[in-house]
Amino acid sequence: MLDLTRLLPGPFASRVLLDLGADVDKLEDPHAGDYMRIMPPQIGGMNALFHALARGTRSVILDLKKSEGRDAFLRMLPHYDVLIESFRPGVMERLGLSYAELSKVAPRLVYCAISGYGQTGPLANRAGHDLNYLARAGVLGVTGPSDHAPQVPGTHAADISGGLFSVTGILAALFARTTTGRGRFIDISMSESVMQLALVGLMSNGVKSSHEGRGEGLLTGGIAPYNTYATKDGGFVALAALEPKFWNAFCEGVGIEPSLEALAVGPHQATWKEKLATIFLARTRDEWASFATTHDCCLEPVLMREELVADPQHEARALFHVASFGDEGSLAYPRTPTGANGIVGKAPAHGEHTREVLRESGLSNADIDALFARHAAR
Repeated sequence: MLDLTRLLPGPFASRVLLDLGADVDKLEDPHAGDYMRIMPPQIGGMNALFHALARGTRSVILDLKKSEGRDAFLRMLPHYDVLIESFRPGVMERLGLSYAELSKVAPRLVYCAISGYGQTGPLANRAGHDLNYLARAGVLGVTGPSDHAPQVPGTHAADISGGLFSVTGILAALFARTTTGRGRFIDISMSESVMQLALVGLMSNGVKSSHEGRGEGLLTGGIAPYNTYATKDGGFVALAALEPKFWNAFCEGVGIEPSLEALAVGPHQATWKEKLATIFLARTRDEWASFATTHDCCLEPVLMREELVADPQHEARALFHVASFGDEGSLAYPRTPTGANGIVGKAPAHGEHTREVLRESGLSNADIDALFARHAAR
């Protein structure tokens, strides 16, 4: 797999595929390369997230704006099954490296293009970031309480969903290739990808009997039994007792009447939320965690990021692989759910494997020396 992407969506897709067994070579330009490398926080000379995404990949530097670099790229291409890029639509065409052109050189190539709004439409060439895609997709419109501005999520949902739909499309195209013998172009819009994550909130739109506002739905903060609460020690818990049996178990455990009224959206929810907020403030987060072990009520502590590695559930499933960076600290890499074994270590240095990869693609040492001399490779 040849990865021309930067930042999060494409590298995350490559990370998932690498955990599934793919070999991933990361092609970077000779200037900044993937500029996530230089972002804070830094450890081991590179960004911490970059280590998590790029470990196990190889870094190749080619300047695709130079004819020599493009020629070397075209010689490399038949050695790859998949190419993934995240440029604005039209960039690869201007370089003379469109899918139509590349498929002449490598007809079995699966080409995945990730962009904010897709390859077509009036917004195709508009710049954006995760928050913009969440806004355009309607996700922010169903996020947060109705008496405040839409909330900035704690996760880059558009980037991650775009990466995951890329993986799905790539795997489907590879499977189809086994019968057709040809590759495929995959157009992934991050805005469209993240819209799928908000279906619960979006699907009430147009339903005449629905009058839910933002933050007022059954699963978007509108009912007390499906909400988050502060605890006595300043921690937080998440209660998701949606079904009567779980709600009844919680109510019996805390000694209140298990009224089914609490499971229905409506103005009475303000009273229920206030009631539960008072109940949760009476115990610490750990006391509530202990409560959840003896009462089957869908209650969990809200873990902070520094607590994740030592969590018994994560430990039991060997979720994290820890890499030490000496005096600088360590990084805990969570494996992807489909990856049985995580690769631990540093991300590759910028251009660390250029010569190695070019040799594997059939270029001679003299060819490679010429590319370096012309500053088309590094």
